[in-house]
Amino acid sequence: MTVSAGGAARDVVDAAMCPYRLVLEHVTSRWGVLVLIELLERPHRFSELRRAVARVSERGVSEKMLAQTLRTLERDGLVHRDARPVIPPRVDYSLTGLGREAAEQVRALALWTQERMADVEQARRTYDEAHRA
Repeated sequence: MTVSAGGAARDVVDAAMCPYRLVLEHVTSRWGVLVLIELLERPHRFSELRRAVARVSERGVSEKMLAQTLRTLERDGLVHRDARPVIPPRVDYSLTGLGREAAEQVRALALWTQERMADVEQARRTYDEAHRA
């Protein structure tokens, strides 16, 4: 079995090997987490979503990366893309029922990390001090 460096071929092989891991990677990816949490609030147009994600990340997400993330989440059944044939074209992104479930879990984990960050930082200091010697 050959695995190319390209994403599509690798995704097919990875999915065959462990489909759960692949979905987990999509949901917990850097941009996947932020997109899911933002879409919990309400549907967004592409540019709105890009700005919203930029507000909560150190660096904004590129158009290419956001489009790729949305396509991946749409393929997994988590995001719905509603393209309306108007001028100018309007595309809205929202969560499916499955996506809402995933987003609520991701948001709970994000809130936990926020609440427990002081404990994590203390554990890191303790670890670093113990391993300096």
